[in-house]
This record gives sequence, C-alpha cells and structure tokens, in this order.
Amino acid sequence: MKFLVLGSGLMGKALALDLTRSEDVSRVTLADADGARLEAVSRELHSHKLQTRTLDVQKYADVVDCMRGHDCAIGAISYRYNVSLSSAAIESGIHFCDLGGNDEVVAEQRTLDGSAKNRGILVLPNCGLAPGMANILAARGAERFDSLNSIRIRVGGLPQHPVPPLNYQLVFSVEGLVNEYTGSSVILRHGARTKVDAMTEVEEIAFPEPFGTLEAFHTSGGTSLLPSMFEGKVRALDYKTIRYPGHCEKFRTLLELGFASNEPISVGPNVLTEREIFFELLRRKLPGGQPDVVLVRVTIDGMMSDKSRHLQYDLIAYYDDSDNITAMMRTTAYPTSVIAQLVVAGTITQRGVLTPEQCVPLAPFLAGLAHRKVFVVETVS
Repeated sequence: MKFLVLGSGLMGKALALDLTRSEDVSRVTLADADGARLEAVSRELHSHKLQTRTLDVQKYADVVDCMRGHDCAIGAISYRYNVSLSSAAIESGIHFCDLGGNDEVVAEQRTLDGSAKNRGILVLPNCGLAPGMANILAARGAERFDSLNSIRIRVGGLPQHPVPPLNYQLVFSVEGLVNEYTGSSVILRHGARTKVDAMTEVEEIAFPEPFGTLEAFHTSGGTSLLPSMFEGKVRALDYKTIRYPGHCEKFRTLLELGFASNEPISVGPNVLTEREIFFELLRRKLPGGQPDVVLVRVTIDGMMSDKSRHLQYDLIAYYDDSDNITAMMRTTAYPTSVIAQLVVAGTITQRGVLTPEQCVPLAPFLAGLAHRKVFVVETVS
C-alpha cells in the first residue's frame, strides 16, 4: 500500500506516524507547502517508509502529478480544498479520504459520485472523529434494532486541566472550531429533518471522575448524512459537542458581539476581516500543547426482538506522551488511517463518493482502533 498525506500539521503528522507503522504500508509521502515543517516532521518520525514533497495544493496540476503512483491520498488540510482534492484524486485514479467537517463542502463532493464510480475509486469525506468514528458507531449500532426511537451523539475534545475563562485549549485548527460553533446543525425531530442553531439547547452530561458533570450543545457538521439516512426511521437524532460547564455561554457571547463576522477592518495599510483578527486572537489567547482528553458517547434507543433496548458506546482517550500524540490526533487521524487502509485492502468495496456511516463495517474498524489502543466500550441495557 502506498499513501499520500496532504498536510504536515497535527493531523498529518499523526496520519504519517500511523501509516508508517502499519505492516501493510510500503511507502508514505507527506506533502506540504511548508518545507521547514516537512523537514521537522520527517526528522521526528524518522521512518525509512516516509518521503516528503513540497506541494502547493492550490496548484491543481501539481496535485494530480503528486497523487499518481499512490493507492490513496488523505487530506489533512482545510476543508476548503477537499472538493479540488477529490477531483484530483478521481483524475489520478486513486482513492481519497479527508477529515471533512463542513456540510456544504461534502455536498459539493457528492456531486462527483458518478465520476468516481466511472474511475472505480472511492472518495470518503468526513473520516475523522465527528463526523467520522462517532457516525459509524451510530449507523452500525442502529442496524441492530428492529425499530428506533432515538440516536444521540455526544463528542468533545477537552484539556485535562482546564484554564479559565473558556476552560478550553486548541486541539485542532481555529478555523475548524469556529466552523463548528457557527451556522446550524441538521437533526431529526419527530422523524423529520430540521435545522437548529449552533451553540443552543445546552444540556448536562455526566462522565466518570475526574470529569463529572459537563455540558453539551449543538454544533454544525457532526451529523453528516445520518439525518438523510434515518429520516422517517427514527424519531430523534442529534449531535452535540461536549465542553466544561459555562463554555458555551461565554463563547456564544463573543460570536453574538460579531467577533467572527466577515466585516472588514483597516489595520494600518492592511484590510482584514473581524473573523481573521478573531482567529489570530484565539491562537494567541487559547492555551495549547497541554495534555488533552477526548470523550465520546453514542446512545441508541429502540426495540430489539420485541424488547426495549438502550445501546451505548463510550470512549475516553487520553494524550499519548510516549509519542507526543494528542488525544484529538489519536481519535481523528487514527480512524482516518484505519478507514483508508480498509479501502485499499479491499475490505470496503463500494465506489463513488460516500461518507463513512454509509460504508465502513464496524468489526474491522473497531479492531483497527483497538490495535492502536483506542478502545470503544459497548453496553446494552
């Protein structure tokens, strides 16, 4: 197996690490426009399987050329480029996976379904944590029921040692965080699709100590295609992000004040948007680099064999100090790596443009995660 990883940031580094450690992978090419960062990651990973290539993903012809000779490319950069990267993969005749997270971008990628099928390849957006792993758990778990009442997905990446006032640290890009906190979330209510604003309907959720009672609220992008898959089949389906208590109200106040708007502001000779300035302030003010934890809970209620059943999947993943890999990297990059390898190995045989909840089988996926010490606990009551 030969893989191309686009982007050498946190997720790209974790993907390259995992792929180079996989026995069935013979070569990994890590590509980025930042040559210095590429060199630093290469030195850190220190694998004979790893090659690096300086690449500007905005140069389409160069991307197509770089993709050729690989079995699968994985996008670990901003979702803004995922449509172009999907097209390049189709032209190159290789599979493509990305971390996704933006509904409008995924909808545009899905228009390439016919082209991907004609080339005999699979394009898989939304392969990370949520959307990604959590959606696979929800979809495959729901298939075990004769009838469904509710599907609830709760996911959060948190600092192990929260620092006021927001009790949050950056565990992925600022752009991705604000994307989740703005816009709307597509959910199911009374069996029908509807939209709710992000950062609304705060609820309490309890995890074992030291976490205790936390909060969860709607954010965008997490449900992916689940609402269209289960419309008319389940009364209620939603996705909420987990944070320490009080975070939602404080951050929502900043958004209501317009800190993330696209209004231009003149700063000396430069013109920036309020959103760009806000991004930079968050990068500077929010702590980073401290040990984190990822919490996941997926609950499904319905009927099995004429009995009411509650199926629950739980995951608590911590920062890995032996490899300096954050919990968010482990639970975002590792599932993506597992999915990509299942595609190339032929375990996933569908072709076209599909999201993981549509095609990823649960047993080999969970086995791949367990091999990487990411353990999902299932309980039925």
